[in-house]
Amino acid sequence: MDINLSLSADTIRLLAQKARAVSTSLPDSFEDGHEGDVEFDKDTLSDAHSHDGLAEEENDDMSEDELRELIADLNVDEAAELVAVTWIGRGDFEATDFDQTVQEAKERAIGTTADYLIGLPLFPDYLEAGLDALEL
Repeated sequence: MDINLSLSADTIRLLAQKARAVSTSLPDSFEDGHEGDVEFDKDTLSDAHSHDGLAEEENDDMSEDELRELIADLNVDEAAELVAVTWIGRGDFEATDFDQTVQEAKERAIGTTADYLIGLPLFPDYLEAGLDALEL
């Protein structure tokens, strides 16, 4: 298959790696909101371990911000290609229809590409599957 990307496959792999780091750092959420609840007993809440937990969280890794910035820095063609690779990886389009998929991504563009892609629960998996389907 002869695909000419504005983005290199290595760049897409980097984005997939960053997306995977983001997806593992996001808190799990559950529909009824109780499975993720944590209960502490009164011994756990003692003053024996006094520190400001929020101060530690300020040093949280900036993976999501970095990923958003990397995606925001893409030009229109690159962003459409990234969406197309994602859609192909998700199985919405065939790899042989890559150029058509890129065009479709440009036509459907609403809002920021970063918000859309990061909002996909399996975004890094879709990117990797798309690269595989495109033989890149």
